[in-house]
Parts: sequence; structure tokens; C-alpha cells
Amino acid sequence: MVVIVDYGLGNLMSVLGAVKRLGHEVSVSRDLDQIRNADRLILPGVGAFGDGMKNLHELGLIDPLNEAVLGQKIPVLGICLGCQLMAQESWEFGHHQGLGWVKGSVIKLEVSDKGLKVPHVGWNALSQAKPDVLYRAIPDESLFYFVHSFHLKCAEDVVTGVCEYGERFTAAFHKDNIFGTQFHPEKSQLYGLELLKNFLAGDDHAA
Repeated sequence: MVVIVDYGLGNLMSVLGAVKRLGHEVSVSRDLDQIRNADRLILPGVGAFGDGMKNLHELGLIDPLNEAVLGQKIPVLGICLGCQLMAQESWEFGHHQGLGWVKGSVIKLEVSDKGLKVPHVGWNALSQAKPDVLYRAIPDESLFYFVHSFHLKCAEDVVTGVCEYGERFTAAFHKDNIFGTQFHPEKSQLYGLELLKNFLAGDDHAA
């Protein structure tokens, strides 16, 4: 069972539709037992970091998620805001503590080129910084869809993909059973579905 975590922010129906197209049993849920018993977790997200953490706290999801991800080592994929929430902290509209699954900070995207607008919205090339299970059958520099004004600055050893938009930023990371993409695979057509397929495969993702 794939569980898409519903904490009140996120592109839930698009992610649900993508996972269903790949033939997996999937639910959108905030039920604590479903989260603990999932085979795969997806943490989506659209919106502000502070609101995301506030919702997770108020819904009582922090401890179950920590138990599932850090304790049981259930593979989890964070998408956009969901990816950012995995960091230690964010500086979006103040200072906020994150889940702390990945060492790093969420900071504003700095663009000096006046021809580039923030938020960064649209298709951009993903440069594969290192081989990763998510990239099976996906060529380097494939296009993925981004919508964001902030990005995760984290340790280089977990960065698997980068993107150039005014500056070079982390577009994807992988630490043990924890995956994150700043882009939206569910909106990225063929290669986005391929990336989700790779995440949902039954392989050993901790390798």
C-alpha cells in the first residue's frame, strides 16, 4: 500500500492519479495506523513551510512519520514543499523548524538575472549529480516541472540532482530510505511517471 500523506497542503489528486496510473494500491490519508503500515509514503506539498509544519503538528503526524521513516525505514518521497519539510529548518517568512530528516536549510531562490522571475515556474533540466535508483531509464538533463520560490541547501553527499535557474540549486536528494524532489514528478509527464515508478518499485532503496 502506498500512502500519500494528507496534512492539508498539497497537490493530492494529481499525485493520487499518477500513482493509480502506475497500477499501485494507494490511499490519501492522515490515519496514523495507515502511515505506520505503509509500504511506501509520499509527502507532497504546495504552500508555505510554516503552514506545512503547523498542520503536521496539529494533526499529530510528526511522531508517526518519524516512527515510520526513521524507525521502520519505510521509503518516503517528498515532493516540492514535502521535500523541503524534511530539512532541519526554513527561512521562509521567518524561521521554522523542520522534520530534520536531512541536514540543511530551506532558503530563498536568489536570481540576479532580471529576465528570470521568482517563483520559478515551468520546465527545467535536471542534471543528475550521481547515479540513483530514481533515474533508471531517465536520461540526464531530462525536463521536469518546477513551481517554487525557495529551495533546500543541504550536504553535497545526499544531492542526486541539481538545476540551474539564476543559481545552481538542489533539485533532488537521496539519503537512505528518504528521497526528495523539488520538482513535481506527477506534473512532469513521461519522465515524471518513470521516476515515480522507480520509487514505487520493490527494490532495496537504501542501497
